[in-house]
Amino acid sequence: MGKKWWHDKVAYQIYPKSFLDTNGDGIGDLRGIISKLDYLKKLGIDIIWLSPIYKSPFVDQGYDIADYYAIAEEFGTMEEFDELLAEAKKRDMHIIMDLVINHCSDKHEWFQKALADPDGAFADYFYFRKGKNGNPPSNYRSYFGGSCWEKVPGMDKYYFHMFAKEQPDLNWENPKLRQELYKMINWWLEKGLSGFRIDAIINIKKDLNFPDFAPDGKDGLASCWKMVESVDGVGELLEDLKKSTFEKYDAFTVGEVFNMKPDELPEFIGETGHFSTIFDFSAHTLTDGEHGWYDAPKLEFAKWRAAIIQAQLETQKYGFKANIIENHDEPRGASRFLPSYAQTPDGIKMLGTISLLLRGIPFIYQGQEIGMRNAKWNSMEEFDDISTKDQYHTAREAGLSDQEALEVCSRMSRDNARTPMQWTSGENGGFTKGTPWLKVNPLFKDVNVEAQEQDTDSVLNYYRKLVALRKSDELKEVFTYGEFLPEYENVDGVMAFYRKDESKCILVAANFGNDAATIKLKSEIEKVWLSNRIDGTVDCEKDSLNLRSCEVVVLELENHK
Repeated sequence: MGKKWWHDKVAYQIYPKSFLDTNGDGIGDLRGIISKLDYLKKLGIDIIWLSPIYKSPFVDQGYDIADYYAIAEEFGTMEEFDELLAEAKKRDMHIIMDLVINHCSDKHEWFQKALADPDGAFADYFYFRKGKNGNPPSNYRSYFGGSCWEKVPGMDKYYFHMFAKEQPDLNWENPKLRQELYKMINWWLEKGLSGFRIDAIINIKKDLNFPDFAPDGKDGLASCWKMVESVDGVGELLEDLKKSTFEKYDAFTVGEVFNMKPDELPEFIGETGHFSTIFDFSAHTLTDGEHGWYDAPKLEFAKWRAAIIQAQLETQKYGFKANIIENHDEPRGASRFLPSYAQTPDGIKMLGTISLLLRGIPFIYQGQEIGMRNAKWNSMEEFDDISTKDQYHTAREAGLSDQEALEVCSRMSRDNARTPMQWTSGENGGFTKGTPWLKVNPLFKDVNVEAQEQDTDSVLNYYRKLVALRKSDELKEVFTYGEFLPEYENVDGVMAFYRKDESKCILVAANFGNDAATIKLKSEIEKVWLSNRIDGTVDCEKDSLNLRSCEVVVLELENHK
């Protein structure tokens, strides 16, 4: 495998709206991000991914872009963005942005021109189709519920949207549109951006006949992803995108890819893949409900362990995936992947250790490094997220009571990850002097950066040690390029693996169980690199390693090749 500049990097996702507000309007801003670059540098971050900061009506929190060349005034100015780029560069850090090119906002100039002249050139930037017998052109349900087709007022035509009706899908079969998108992408890369996280990109390939599918719900509709999975040829579009943009700048690209066909992984992340990497969602999909959040299965440790192991073994044949515990679209990982007894500093450190030392590019989401957990939600009025509101209605229609539907949303809502960053124990967690756009998690008094800075045993200081260990001169090579080998899969509650190369054999072992566990070591311990015990020790007798509940250790063993 050819070595790339991004292989040994650690990334951090910022959700700008919730990171830090400096002007008192209750919304995080670029000035807030600039002020925390040293905080991120101390954490060991190399790459910062910003969720969308483009001009937008914010129907879907900025994933509905009205102008790809403009910064939303809520976040600041283009001059401030340029300052952020310059300040990051001074610290040898890279900025990547969200690239949302499956769809745009209905307020975008292109769509406004298409509506004004549905037979003109701009109409072909989108998908306009005539209805069938007074019904929409096909029976697809959007990702946010309801039909994918929205009727154009005063016409017998509909336009297509896989997300909200305010997010019309862009027609990637139109070469003129593609050139407009490529021009925009290259403009940002010329500006000094290091790459992109690419949103919902698998959706760009459509079956232009938009055939009906068998309904999979009481509404008579079929999930739109069935069309995505049934069509071939997305790779040709992605290669055209790569060669016209990213490849020219050696850009780092991480794709949000669902619905990939089983044999396509090397095409996506191999030596000449479409992207540098894609996110590993294998653990997250374990709690996907068949019909929605309301019938989401409970997470089982054995399935979680098996999913991660399978993804690691499959991926290392071809390249790297990006490893996450949480992001802006998921509830908090500490609340999702840890049983109640493990939702403690020790348990959170344990989960972080597993994630950051897997093979791949680690992504830390804002607040993860201090152990932020799901908020307590008292009513549906407290939520902002469009998807959460849809899932509440889905749950009620399925027969759940108001309280039951609220509990479902409280557990699964994306707003859990979007509550403001908890900087201090003061007003609004130090996020804003104004009224926050979304409520601050009540846990901020106990879980915040300021308190954890003062505590040598805090989750934050542990994360700093963990990132430093991954990037250390002695271990960087094995943690970047070393093989992943699972171990102790037959021991209940234990997640363990080796990271191994010619010179090093590192064992990462964690006990997710409620009871102590003992494992037999295959070779002698040469060094204890990390432990989440306060005294940093390990409990070992002869060749037996004893792990308390929620204990994790990182050991160097004799390397028997």
